[in-house]
Amino acid sequence: MMRHLPETPAQKNSLFNAMNRFLGAVNNMDQTVMVPSLLRDVPLWDDAELCGHKSDVDDGDVDMYSYYQLLKSIRQDIEWGLRVSPVVEETPLRLTRVNSIASTASSSSFASSLSSSEDEEEEEDLQKQFQYHLAGLQGVLGKLTTQADSLTKRYKQSIGL
Repeated sequence: MMRHLPETPAQKNSLFNAMNRFLGAVNNMDQTVMVPSLLRDVPLWDDAELCGHKSDVDDGDVDMYSYYQLLKSIRQDIEWGLRVSPVVEETPLRLTRVNSIASTASSSSFASSLSSSEDEEEEEDLQKQFQYHLAGLQGVLGKLTTQADSLTKRYKQSIGL
């Protein structure tokens, strides 16, 4: 087993720790929920913590069982990577700037006209994009962790633990 060290304030906001907290919450949920079918037809919106995230789910037909399955599926995606359909061909990742002049000029003429200041600008854009998406991912992982903990708590209450 992996030994967990206490988090320092600087590490508290790391992506690695956010993922570990989420994985721990889902593993705890999975170990606690011994009979997942008891979650069927239990409305998700009875819980104040889960109710705050209604927009995360399509409509009111969602029960706790489907949310339990969703959380487990996300855990699997984090642990094993995204599942890719065999029909879809993999294409190389292209990093492009949004609203750049590359959309109006051909890529070959654009590449030949890049100056060092434009390269620096592009690197700054990539860094800003990375920071934006990192903050979003950490926020989503925090919400999912809270929801996994809430689902576990509701399951324990329903079976009298």
